[in-house]
Amino acid sequence: MFRARWWVMFPHPEVLASQRTESVCPVCLQRIPAERIADGDDVYLDKNCPEHGSFRTIIWRGPPSYESWTGPAKLPSPPERPSTSVSQGCPFDCGLCPEHRQHTCCVVLEVTKRCNLNCPVCFAESRAQAADPDMATIESWFKRLLSTGGPYNIQLSGGEPTLRDDLPEIITLGRSLGFSFFQLNTNGLRLASDIAYVRRLKAAGLGCVFLQFDGTNDAIYRTIRGAALLADKTKAISNCAAERLGVVLVPTLVPGVNTGDIGGIIDYALARRPAVRGVHFQPISYFGRYPKPPCDGDRITIPEVMHQIERQTEGRIRAAEFRPPAAENAHCSFHGNFVVTSDGTLKPAANLSDSGCCGPAAPETKPLVQLGCCESEAAGAASRKAQQYVALRWTLPGADAAGSAAECPETMRVDSLDAFLAQSRQQSFCVSGMAFQDAWNIDLERLRDCFIHVVGADERIVPFCAYNLTDALGNALYRK
Repeated sequence: MFRARWWVMFPHPEVLASQRTESVCPVCLQRIPAERIADGDDVYLDKNCPEHGSFRTIIWRGPPSYESWTGPAKLPSPPERPSTSVSQGCPFDCGLCPEHRQHTCCVVLEVTKRCNLNCPVCFAESRAQAADPDMATIESWFKRLLSTGGPYNIQLSGGEPTLRDDLPEIITLGRSLGFSFFQLNTNGLRLASDIAYVRRLKAAGLGCVFLQFDGTNDAIYRTIRGAALLADKTKAISNCAAERLGVVLVPTLVPGVNTGDIGGIIDYALARRPAVRGVHFQPISYFGRYPKPPCDGDRITIPEVMHQIERQTEGRIRAAEFRPPAAENAHCSFHGNFVVTSDGTLKPAANLSDSGCCGPAAPETKPLVQLGCCESEAAGAASRKAQQYVALRWTLPGADAAGSAAECPETMRVDSLDAFLAQSRQQSFCVSGMAFQDAWNIDLERLRDCFIHVVGADERIVPFCAYNLTDALGNALYRK
């Protein structure tokens, strides 16, 4: 049935130099050869399964060109202590295996499969009723991570993790074992309705909230989430601000639904600084639960997001101000770190060597580069420094009793990372994005560069896109 639906003969424009790779068949998930094919500014992933036919999927709509965004070759930084051997090859040996090329930076712990929404698209394919892992199981996860080189940054996810009343106790447990930074990935409904719960999370040591935030009107939420949720999102942000919890807005970008609201989301976030630390865009990926197999019109790629940001902010943020990551694969993400001046102007943090936000500054000696969820000086640098950076960047800095931002210092030092963080956290604002991969567009070269990992039920440590990978019928490779 799938051959009849998807097989098609494609013309073959020029193959990018050294751009042959591997992928998986969307039907059977078997590993197959693939090529990155350039067609003008666009790049497609071309692959053929002997059983199920040929597939072509858009992966890049430039400019900037796919090759120019890649930059110089990066040195690998493999896991400190691989836990599995190489047997079947990528993506079947995750655990992590010795051929993985990036250390773990951020680990996702799925503490529940339950959810209080039933979104039409859900990579976790959450269910209303499912047994939660008990505290002993979660403790074993923490200890497993320590045995592989942790502690790492932890993101508590699900399902909807706030359905667990004991979420603060999970944070307390993790901190007692040496994990210092916790993010909460949430739809925000409980944070909006239960400020006492927010207070407990803060007291336990929660660092920041990754808030599902798809747009600035309820028509968007009705389409993507199945309910009018804007008031809940706004109240959740207010409650987090009251309890000194930093918030990062995380929109899932769906073409034709909310891609015209990118500028509105950024303006909404800026109006709620300093509690809102930034916006992290995620172009929709098709794994888990989705209504139909995707076509190219169902996708928005990284260069398109960057250019829409420029267009919809009327040039206040320019596409040229974004940078690729320094550790994970360049085609996984983009980032821009900004300082908001007293008149509301956004200045790129890495371009402030001639003037600070209010006056002259010392020369910049070290550029600031971001590693997706973390930041560091170069690929292969110690993950501890990267983890500390994101903990500082996304947590809410001090404010006066009224909760207003501190006055901008007369001079903004950018001669070192520590000086920049110490003086600019109150005025800092991040805009970034990450493009996750599904069975149609997955590039195993990119997958081997991933450092956002998930602890599976069998305690395997699995790259995020491999863990969530599902075939055309929704059957998972790792998620059980």
